[in-house]
Amino acid sequence: MTTEDFDSLVPQRSFSRRDFVGTAVGSGFAAAVLPVSAQTITTDTQGLDAGPVTVPVGDFKMPAYAARPAGKKNAPVVLVISEIFGVHEHIADVARRFAKQGYLAVAPDLFVRQGDAKSVSDIARLMSEIISKVPDEQVLRDLDATVAWAKAQGGNTGHLGITGFCWGGRITWLYAAHNPSVKAGVAWYGRLQGSSTPLTPKHPIDLVGQLKAPVLGLYGGQDGGIPVSSVAAMQEALQQGSAAAKASEFVVYKDAGHAFHADYRPSYRAEAAKDGWARCLAWFKQHGV
Repeated sequence: MTTEDFDSLVPQRSFSRRDFVGTAVGSGFAAAVLPVSAQTITTDTQGLDAGPVTVPVGDFKMPAYAARPAGKKNAPVVLVISEIFGVHEHIADVARRFAKQGYLAVAPDLFVRQGDAKSVSDIARLMSEIISKVPDEQVLRDLDATVAWAKAQGGNTGHLGITGFCWGGRITWLYAAHNPSVKAGVAWYGRLQGSSTPLTPKHPIDLVGQLKAPVLGLYGGQDGGIPVSSVAAMQEALQQGSAAAKASEFVVYKDAGHAFHADYRPSYRAEAAKDGWARCLAWFKQHGV
């Protein structure tokens, strides 16, 4: 994320801190995004089994939020990967939206070993003290464990999809290159290029030859951190990649900036968000999720 992206966090509406800062995964909003926008969407739990769960990763117990249609067996599985703010109420709401469509949706707290992303009120400190210390290898292992948990809960991981936002958008590309069980991914404005570091050795553009599932990229034409030139470079690289890479597609919303799906922030653009959501669901159906 860049300074331009952070500018989208300017508060629009006041709420009490008690209303929004929760301790359980999937509850409350991250301190760094308070107060939330008046446009915030709320999806109820009627007809759903939804709430915090625990995913075992070896001896570690990873918090997550899961939602599924009540009583439904063998539901297809969608992994929901958060932005840098962790699994707060918006990500839980997205999971419930998928559950209303018949999916078992699971949003794991992938930062929890490094700290509580929801509790840090300063975005620069959140990035430096928590997010920048999260290794890609750890994330991929945690997602493998999440898939195993979903299968053990009766989810149909033969129909597995993944979607993520911002930080989670990048991870969506990475996981689609990592796990051959993934049928499709939908990456919302995830970074495509970057420098190689010990914790982030490869980025999506470096993995086009290894992509195992087609990814739909939903990006903003006015994104200050992910310029359209980066999208163009990725599109060119995909054509030299695997069969799944060649089947991947982009939609660029020319008037939208970063985080246009985030209805709890001023960056939200309803038209682009609604179109992107419809395309996300259609992409999953098209590719067997």
